[in-house]
Amino acid sequence: MAENRLGSLAKQTAIYGLSSIIGRFLNYLLVPLYTYKIAAESGGYGIVTNLYGYTALFLVILTFGMETTFFRFSNKDDVNPDKAFSTSGLAVGFVALVFVGLVSVFLKPISGALDYAAHPEFVEIMAIIVALDAFQAILFARLRYENRAIKFATLKLLFIILNIGLNLFIFLLAPGLKESHPALMGWYENSYQVGYIFIVNLICTGLITLGFIPEIKKLRYGLDRNLLKQMLNYTWPLLLLGLAGILNQVADKICYRFIVPGKDGEVQLGIYGACVKIAMIMAMITQAFRYAYEPFVFGGKRDIADRETQAKVMKYFIIFTLFAFLAVVMYMPILKHIIKSDYWEGLRVVPIVMMAEIFMGIYFNLSFWYKLIDQTWWGAIFSAIGCAVLLAINFIFVPKYGYMACAWGGFAGYGTCMVLSYFVGQKKAPIPYNLKSALLYFALAIGLFFAQQYIHVESTAWTLVINTGMLLVFFAFICWMEKDLVKGVFGIVKRKISKS
Repeated sequence: MAENRLGSLAKQTAIYGLSSIIGRFLNYLLVPLYTYKIAAESGGYGIVTNLYGYTALFLVILTFGMETTFFRFSNKDDVNPDKAFSTSGLAVGFVALVFVGLVSVFLKPISGALDYAAHPEFVEIMAIIVALDAFQAILFARLRYENRAIKFATLKLLFIILNIGLNLFIFLLAPGLKESHPALMGWYENSYQVGYIFIVNLICTGLITLGFIPEIKKLRYGLDRNLLKQMLNYTWPLLLLGLAGILNQVADKICYRFIVPGKDGEVQLGIYGACVKIAMIMAMITQAFRYAYEPFVFGGKRDIADRETQAKVMKYFIIFTLFAFLAVVMYMPILKHIIKSDYWEGLRVVPIVMMAEIFMGIYFNLSFWYKLIDQTWWGAIFSAIGCAVLLAINFIFVPKYGYMACAWGGFAGYGTCMVLSYFVGQKKAPIPYNLKSALLYFALAIGLFFAQQYIHVESTAWTLVINTGMLLVFFAFICWMEKDLVKGVFGIVKRKISKS
C-alpha cells in the first residue's frame, strides 16, 4: 500500500512538476529579456522585484490558509467537499473584493507610503492581480483535490505562454512598430516598460480566470456559516504560519528600499532580484512537491500515520534537491548568461538562496505533524521565530553588507524553522527520519561545492568537465547508498517499457 501511494505521489509530482518546471523555465526567458532591456543602473528591475514582493505577501493574506484548510475539511467524513469548496471560495473571493476596494479608495496615500506616488497605477494594478490570484488559488486547490493535474498544468502553462508572448511583443516588437506605425501604436511609450510588465500580468491573470468557469459554477453550494467558523478556527494559525513563511521569502525585497533608500536601493535590489531568479529552480521543485504532497497526506485517511513512508519521502526529497543544487552551481558558467553581465556581481547569492530553499522544503515536509493533529499554531510559532531571525539579520547587516545579508538572512530564517520543527515534532509525533544519511548527503554536497569553488581553470570547457565529474561523484554515491531506490526506479522504467 505504501509503495503504491509513493508511486502515485511520484506521478502527481511529475505532472505538477512538469507544469511548474517547464513554466518557470519558459518564464526564465523573461529574465534575460528584462535584464537586457532594463539596465541595472536604471533601477527598473528593482521596482519589479519590490512590487512582486508585496504581491506575494498579500497573496498569503488574502488566501489566509484556505487552500490547506479546504483539503483538511474536504477529507472529513462529516463535511460535504462541495460545501467546503464553495465556503472557502466565497470567503476568499469576498475578502479579495474588499481588498481591491480599499486599495482603490486609499490609492494616493498608499502609493505615497510605498514611494510610488509618481506611478500609483502600479499599486492598483498589482492589487487587482493579487486579488485574482487569491481567488484562483482556491480554484486550483479544487483541481488538486480532484487529482485533475492535467487541467492544472494546462492552465499554469497557458498563463506562462500568454505572459511570455505579450512581453516579447512589448519589449521586442512594439518599439519597432512605434516607429513604423505611429498611429497604430500611439498608446506605446518606450519609457513605460516597467508599467507594461504589470499590465501584461493583469491581462493574463484575467484571461486564465475564464478557464475556471466550470469550477466557479460549483460555488452555487453557497457559504455555510457554521462550516466557515470551523474553517476559520483551523486556518487562522495557518495565516500566521503563511505570513511568517512568506516574510521569510519576501521581507528582504520589501524592506530593502526602506533600509537602502533612493536610486541606490533600487539598483541593488534589481541586481539581487535578478540573480535570485537563477536560484528559483529549487522553489520550482519544492512547489511541485507541495502541490502533490498535500492531497497525498490529507487524502490518506487511515494511512496518514504511515511514518516510514513520510521518512522515505523526506530522504528522497533531500537527495533530489541536493542534486539540483549541485547541478545549478556546477553549471553556473552557462546559467549566468540568463541575466545580463551588469547583474553578474550578485551571482554569489545563488548558492546561499538555493540552500535556504532546501531548508524551506524540508520545513514543509516536517510541517505535517502539526497539521495532521490540528495544532497548526506550532507552525505559526516556528515561522514567526524564523521571520524574526531573518528581519534582524536584514536590518542589522544590510546597511553594511548589502544584499548578501538578505541571502544569509533567508538561510538563517529557514534553517531556524527547520531545526525547531524537527526537534519539537520528534517529541510530539516522532517519525523515523534517517538523520545520519541526510547529514552525510549534505556534507558531501557542500564539500563538492567548496571543492568546485577552489578549483580555478582558465578554460570554461574544462571547468564544465571537472564540475560534471563532481556531479557524477555525488550521483554515484547516491546510487551506492540507495540501492533499493535505484532498483525501484529501474523496475518502474522496465514495467513502463514492457507495457508500451
